[in-house]
Amino acid sequence: MPKCDACPVVSLAQNEEVKKISAWAAILFAPTLIGTIYGMNFDHMPELGWRLGYPLAVAAMVTMGAVLYIIFKRKGWL
Repeated sequence: MPKCDACPVVSLAQNEEVKKISAWAAILFAPTLIGTIYGMNFDHMPELGWRLGYPLAVAAMVTMGAVLYIIFKRKGWL
């Protein structure tokens, strides 16, 4: 098999793209997880009766997404 001079460059570029895709997948996973738990319609979830249950769930989703974004941005993945 002939060697390719551009192969290391292509491999490095592909690795960077995979890092970005993985970071965005992790960022979107956090709010999705919270949303799916609350979407299960359990009867015994105390937060559903709280006046601030919904705003706290949304705040947790936004906070987790923001924290993960900051972490990945600092690591250079985004």
